[in-house]
Amino acid sequence: MAKTAQLSQFDEELYKVDDNESEEKYLIATSEQPLSAIHADEWLQTNDLPIKYGGFSTCFRKEAGKHGRDNWGLFRTHQFDKVEQFVICPPEESWEHYEAMIQISEEFYKALKLPHRVVSIVSAALNNAASAKYDLEAMFPFQKEYKELVSCSNCTDYQTRELGIRYGPKKQKGTPDSEKKIYTHALNATLCATQRTLCCVLENYQTADGLIVPEVLRKYLPGNPEFLPYTAAAPKEIPIRQKA
Repeated sequence: MAKTAQLSQFDEELYKVDDNESEEKYLIATSEQPLSAIHADEWLQTNDLPIKYGGFSTCFRKEAGKHGRDNWGLFRTHQFDKVEQFVICPPEESWEHYEAMIQISEEFYKALKLPHRVVSIVSAALNNAASAKYDLEAMFPFQKEYKELVSCSNCTDYQTRELGIRYGPKKQKGTPDSEKKIYTHALNATLCATQRTLCCVLENYQTADGLIVPEVLRKYLPGNPEFLPYTAAAPKEIPIRQKA
């Protein structure tokens, strides 16, 4: 975990498992963390790249640095499920994959017909690992603002140097450049954080009488319903929480 996570994550994000064993253990905050470690200390062949993974996992986050921000309801929780894209590739291909990964994520939300935008994050807001980052933000009508559903980062060789993921032909010892190590690049992108996406679907498709089922999801529900009526009356008084 120390090789794939950042120091700030240990304080603000990661849950430590206290099991009285000598080895320190942490719950993962994203499937990017175990996916990035699959090829730790490996020397990959050029023709094996790129390597593309899709990971689905339950994620655990303390969210200590975000106290009071969207921490009611389902939007920001300490345990959630997420589908993640992860790519290991040669350095000269990483920016091409960076654009492709955010496009894959955007196509997912286009299929749901959710109003959204893609923003490029200013360098001052990037963490140490990311060389560049896109966020896909969707509109939440109740709060009248865009909120992050997806983050897509090109971490170049920041993680792979720590993890020792190299590539290319091995050179015989004693020859020129025999000690030169060429590290792969690593990229990650959210496809779907299920709870947040559900919140966005509910806010954008609700009516006074029930929920319009997004067309792309109807075939996954019994009877292919176009509309799900409410089965209970709404509370007479709904407390409105002010933004922190």
